[in-house]
Parts: sequence; C-alpha cells; structure tokens
Amino acid sequence: MGTEAKKGAEIHPELIPIREGEELDKDRLANFLRGKLEGEDESLWAQQFSGGHANLTYLLHYGQTEYVLRRPPMGPVAATAHDMGREYRVLSVLYKVFPPAPRAFLYCQDPYVIGAPFFIMERKRGTVVRNVVPPEFGSGQDPKKNRILSEVIIDALAELHGVDYRSVGLQDLGKPDGFMGRQIRGWTGRYEKSMTKEIPIVKDVHDWLVDKLPENQVDALVHNDWRLDNMMLDPKDPAKVVGVFDWDMCTLGDPLADLGCLLSFWFEEGEAFGTMTAMPTQVPGFMTRRGAIERYGEKSGRDIRKMDFYYVFGLFKMAVVVQQIYFRYARGQTKDPRFQHFGIGAELLFSLAWSAAQASQV
Repeated sequence: MGTEAKKGAEIHPELIPIREGEELDKDRLANFLRGKLEGEDESLWAQQFSGGHANLTYLLHYGQTEYVLRRPPMGPVAATAHDMGREYRVLSVLYKVFPPAPRAFLYCQDPYVIGAPFFIMERKRGTVVRNVVPPEFGSGQDPKKNRILSEVIIDALAELHGVDYRSVGLQDLGKPDGFMGRQIRGWTGRYEKSMTKEIPIVKDVHDWLVDKLPENQVDALVHNDWRLDNMMLDPKDPAKVVGVFDWDMCTLGDPLADLGCLLSFWFEEGEAFGTMTAMPTQVPGFMTRRGAIERYGEKSGRDIRKMDFYYVFGLFKMAVVVQQIYFRYARGQTKDPRFQHFGIGAELLFSLAWSAAQASQV
C-alpha cells in the first residue's frame, strides 16, 4: 500500500507517496476500520503528509471520503511521548469548545493493525505556513499579511488558553501543580537518554532554569508544541484559523510554557536560525518576540513579567526535541535524510538557551 500511485490522486505539496519503511498494512487496516467509519465501503488507499519530524500522518481515501491517520514515529519512543491515546482523548471533545481542533473519530491501541497505536480524525483543508510565506499570503513581500500571520498565532494561543476545558471533561488531563518543575526534570531526563556526545553547556542551562523557576501561573490547557506550521489557515484570509494539529503532548499546566516554546522558533532580523523548521519570522512586518509577548499579555490578561524564563525553557526543550530526533537517526531507527544534521541543530539551540539565560532580567 505504501508506494502505489492512483489515477486521479490529489496533487498537493503536503502529500507524497508513502516513504519507504513507513508503509501501512492495507489489508489489516481496512479490516479493522470496516464498519467503524462512514464511507468505508469503498476500497482503501493512502498517501503520506510530508511535514513533521516525529509522528507520522497519512491521508486515507475511501473514494471521495477522506480521513487522517496519526501514529508515532518508527522505532522505540519515550514512554510519555507521541501519546496517540492522549491525542485522541483531547481531539474527541476539544472541537466543541475550540473549533480549530480537528475531531477525532476512533482510536486503536493494538499494534498488530499497523505496528503502533493510532487514531483517525477528520481532514481539514487550508494553508500551512512553514519556513517561507506561501504565494497566497504574499510570498513574504506583503508586510500587512506578514503582520497578520504573526498576530494570528498569538491570538489563537490566547484563545486556547482561555478555553473552559472542564466543560468537555478534560479536567483530569494533567497535574498543573508543580508543572514547570516536572517539565525541567522531564526534558533533562529525555536529553540524558538521547545523548550522542557530551555537551557541557546543557547542565548550565538546566541549573539556571532550576534556580529561576517561577511560581505557577493559573493553569490552562497547554498544547505543548504550538507553532505556525502546526496551524492551518484559510488561504483567502490568513487571520482565520482552520485547524490546529499535533496534540499528543497536550496537558494542563502553565500556559506561558506554550508561549516560551513558540518563541524558540521566533528569530528576528539578523539572527541565525537555530531550528530545522524555523518560522518565517524575519519577513517585513512580522512582530518581534517582545511584540508577540506583549500582544499575548493583552489578549490573555496573564502576567508576562517572567517571560525570559519561559523563553530559555523553550529553547532548552526544543534542543532536546531536536536531539531526540537526531538520536533516532544516529541509531538507524529512521533513515529520513532531513535528520542527518539535527545533532548540530541541538547544540546551537543549547547555546542560544545559555546566551538568553545570561542576558535575562529575571
């Protein structure tokens, strides 16, 4: 099922034939889904979404009916990472109070079907902005649209953090008390398990974060991977959010952690890009990090005086994520050539985190 072409297949920049080694078992999947989804009486075939560096996402076709399948990456993964059950639980209800969240329809935890747990959700259509502004939004040459792109990601985040998660039964999704302390310990532990060489500066950043740990903010639903390329926008109106994706780390905790991690992708004019999937934040009109922080404070009403801490944490966390991906590549658990330089990317992010810590006012 992995590499076959199909006449009349949709041509879309985000869709590719399924990569070698990431195939789905067509017969087992079709048998499992039989009777569980509308339109599944048609024959099943699939394509793969090319974006993302961890979880794998596929477009399933039943004639004219489409669904999206999400599964963890190939190879061993951390016990609490890439949690398809958590993502399914969130998306099965969140759409009721946060419409950009796609609705999830079913979950399968039996690895026999495709080799790992997975879930099925609705397909949304729109434009995903990655490292460059696409033509429909002015190709980066329209300062007004660039400004809108920088605003919409902040405004949607503030909207998420204002959601009444209790109204949809997500009040026990996480443990807000002590959230940031656990985050520091957790990401440090993940780094230690994915080390490929010694990077002394990591301990310096860790110790600074422990020393500067702020008091808890009022808890909120935290996405935990909020960035522009996890959003889908209306191609005719960049101010309208069509979808928000990648909810496998969603939990309850300090909402400023989301903003801090977002800022780790937010490089200003003259700054070197420190991630493999940088947002187009250097185009004319795009807000600065300080502008983004202030807008979030205005939209959310939250205290943003300790944002330096959360920015350093965001860089630290992103460095660990990049290192984890490189570790899987170095171990041969994935052969995706995009990952061969991620070890260098992780080192750069750790260095940026330490520089930001030294310049901090907190």
